[in-house]
Amino acid sequence: MDRKNFIKTTVLSAFGISVFGSVKAGNSKQFIGDCNTTNDILGPYYLPNAPISDNLIQDKHTGTPITVKGIVCQPDCSTPIKNVMIETWQCDSKAEYDEKTFDLRGRQYTNENGEYAFKTVIPGKYLNGSRYRPAHIHFRVTAPGYKELISQIYFKGDPHIDDDPWASTENADLRVLNIFPDDVNSNLTVEFNIYLANA
Repeated sequence: MDRKNFIKTTVLSAFGISVFGSVKAGNSKQFIGDCNTTNDILGPYYLPNAPISDNLIQDKHTGTPITVKGIVCQPDCSTPIKNVMIETWQCDSKAEYDEKTFDLRGRQYTNENGEYAFKTVIPGKYLNGSRYRPAHIHFRVTAPGYKELISQIYFKGDPHIDDDPWASTENADLRVLNIFPDDVNSNLTVEFNIYLANA
């Protein structure tokens, strides 16, 4: 299925609750949060079994390099989860997906502190009918005992967010993220903390 037809025919499936929220005590005396990260569409270009890698940039890639990093936490909104598999994929700066060689695709597992990080480039934008989809990166996050998360992140200031049926929903608000210089060399970083729901 080509990208245009997929976008036109896909039913909006973004649902869930905000990335940040409150915490309350449940009947079991454990804390229960409402900080679950919201879902988004899978898209037509997911490929399983991407290579284990925290650097998706190859010499051929043009575009602005960024680091995406964060922590994956339990539903209490604070306890990190180790060994969570995070799969990411995206188009290149020219808005093309590679469906043959795992270009700009990778997976990794969170460390003992629930942390992950990978290097990539800011994705390009492609037409969805007569409108452009905003730049975005896809995520699939899985761990035993937790609900699978399929989601996307977007970037603040992108003028195409308001016209996009997925990025413009209230459920996506807290997945529209800042790009900021993270060190003395002004290397650009995006921070995306992920909160999983119990299965």
